[in-house]
Amino acid sequence: MTAVEFAPALLRWYELDGRKDLPWQRDRTPYRVWISEIMLQQTQVATVTGYYERFMTRFPDVHKLAAAPLDEVLHLWSGLGYYARARNLHRAAQALVQRHGAEFPATLEEVMALPGIGRSTAGAILALSRGERHPILDGNAKRVLARCFGVGGFPGEPAVEKRLWELAEACTPARRVDAYTQAVMDLGATVCTRTNPACLLCPVNAACVARVTDRLHEFPSPRPRKLRPRREAWLVLARSGTQLLLEKRPPSGIWGGLWAFPEFPTHAHAMQWCSENLSAPSGARAVEPLHHAFSHFDYAMNPILVSCLGRAPALRDDDRYRWYDTNAPAEVGVPKPVATLLQLASTTEDAA
Repeated sequence: MTAVEFAPALLRWYELDGRKDLPWQRDRTPYRVWISEIMLQQTQVATVTGYYERFMTRFPDVHKLAAAPLDEVLHLWSGLGYYARARNLHRAAQALVQRHGAEFPATLEEVMALPGIGRSTAGAILALSRGERHPILDGNAKRVLARCFGVGGFPGEPAVEKRLWELAEACTPARRVDAYTQAVMDLGATVCTRTNPACLLCPVNAACVARVTDRLHEFPSPRPRKLRPRREAWLVLARSGTQLLLEKRPPSGIWGGLWAFPEFPTHAHAMQWCSENLSAPSGARAVEPLHHAFSHFDYAMNPILVSCLGRAPALRDDDRYRWYDTNAPAEVGVPKPVATLLQLASTTEDAA
């Protein structure tokens, strides 16, 4: 199969079997497509759908998103993961309002200049919402092109990525670019999946190098394996009645800008902080560790449940710390592991 033949085959398949009624496919404005493309990065459609609909109900246009407190944006993102996406989304919305009159820019380069938007995402936004001809190369497109045209090597390597971009450019048609863009993403998401691809349903199976040579497992090559680092921390779950103490994390880094439990490198550091900052804490005891896998390392959390006597202690820094009432939760961003620990701490009996 040549690159010229690729798009017509995908478009014929898309007319019969492509997805055409996803929430972000209705009223395809650049804003709506942008939100969906950011949410769909490294996240499956089934997970994104509910988040997208709640997000769009609260932030139906870029003005409302730009004007919202970051805490509220992160609250609606809580559980979706990769929180830098939400922070960049908020920054980009403000840039659109301040520098572009709340309109998406006209050129690919200007869209790529917005926080959190790379070449593929920018191309998808303009292709899907305006029908402009721009190639895309998300994870699904990389897999489809690598298998069909037999491009070996890890897609993150510069030479491999360059070749895949060349194929993406060559395969993108001059007309019906919006349908083709959705088709190549859909094919990778529903047929040419990472494991157990449904090759018999694929519109380009007869010419797919990976299938014809029986080397599906080789394309694309996986990321070279490295020993995953492991980090460990001790978390103070300070409780006063139905309230639990949370600390706002720095704006960048892991869980940047979200609310989590105070974290310390050792048990001794955690206990020293308790004695200096909490009024007569009692009954400190360890809780079952919780493990969480980030993209580049494993994180072991060792919770320490501390019951504060009397009323919740006054806080020296209200911007950094807050008492979170589990009976009336504040609308702030809380990562999923912290939400799990909030539930655990609120239902665990006090230590004797």
